[in-house]
Amino acid sequence: MTTALPTLESLDVTGKTVLVRLDLNVPMQAGRVTDATRIHRIVPTLQYLMERDAKVVILSHLGRPKGQYDPAQSLAPLVDALSHNLWDRPVKFSPDCVGNTARMAVANLQPGDVILMENLRFHKAEEAGDPAFAAELAALGDAFVNDAFSCSHRAHASVVGINAHLPSAAGRLLQEEVGALTHALAAPARPLTAIVGGSKVSTKLELLGNLLSKVDHLVIGGAMANTFLHAQGINVGASLCETDMAEIARAILAQAASTHCSIHLPVDVVCAKRFAPHAQAVVCDIHNIPADHMILDVGPRSMVALQQVVLESKTLVWNGPVGAFETSPFDATTVQVARMIASASRSGTLHSVAGGGDTVAALAHAGLTQELSYLSTAGGAFLEWLEGKDLPGIAALIQNQAVKKSA
Repeated sequence: MTTALPTLESLDVTGKTVLVRLDLNVPMQAGRVTDATRIHRIVPTLQYLMERDAKVVILSHLGRPKGQYDPAQSLAPLVDALSHNLWDRPVKFSPDCVGNTARMAVANLQPGDVILMENLRFHKAEEAGDPAFAAELAALGDAFVNDAFSCSHRAHASVVGINAHLPSAAGRLLQEEVGALTHALAAPARPLTAIVGGSKVSTKLELLGNLLSKVDHLVIGGAMANTFLHAQGINVGASLCETDMAEIARAILAQAASTHCSIHLPVDVVCAKRFAPHAQAVVCDIHNIPADHMILDVGPRSMVALQQVVLESKTLVWNGPVGAFETSPFDATTVQVARMIASASRSGTLHSVAGGGDTVAALAHAGLTQELSYLSTAGGAFLEWLEGKDLPGIAALIQNQAVKKSA
């Protein structure tokens, strides 16, 4: 898929007005950005355009205002953070992304200027994928760049609709994301291992189904593992467990056997009577879990087995923590796993790709966000890619490229 993506080099951007869809849905507190990771990673695209004297018009969203103006979800506070990351170059701001205000703001731009438009989601038409809204956005520019892989699983007007009106290309970050994920699943060095955690099997059925036919080892952690243990007749005590998913869990185990995918579940666990910081924890064999205890992490024997799988792997994809990492001492195994993957990645024996909000948070908790081979900025888009789905934003870029070639 990466070869079909149109790149920045395919666009004539010199002196042109270029609309750039970014994901600036960044964590904020008291009007200040608390984690600028997403901003850091879109700088190469903006730099490329500025160096060619393009007039850069940034389109983005923040939060879920549901089509209503909400000053608490305005993009205005991001102007300073953007400017800081662009070597203190002034960034202009438009209080709307369409209408006369937007048109006048863009018309006043000089070559090399950058302007941030107000939150797209203040208009209901954005999330509705309204073609008329997409056309109004497109009328602001001469070309379009999608550098928001993390939004590309949504068929929103600014992600999909603008492509129909303007020459379009993938930005550097989107190109990087697609390349890293394609490399990990389409043509990986083997053995290929996936670590999948999280609380519910029901939310990751499609992911598990797609991975079974692709990976050599599938490690299941988090509360999801409890459901698989229960499905095998193991008493999981007071643990979070989807008992109604037992039959599906057994079907997944059977499917894995037929595809020669080895599924790895805990053989011992860390339990406590309550989920609270510094709660009294005990290590239990999975066949001896007290009825009034809940599973909150995997145990030391399971960790040794997991370490062996990782050490034997050449490629690894990680989505979801293996324990309740937000609260000590139940973060121990997730942190150990992160360190182990980071070490193998640094040594060059493992190509590792991780993504998803909880996974990124777990890596940040371990202080290892820069240590894996690739860390995706995406949450839902990363998950849907792993599920084998076509992302509307990517499909629109490829379709635009196909139309241009046939013209």
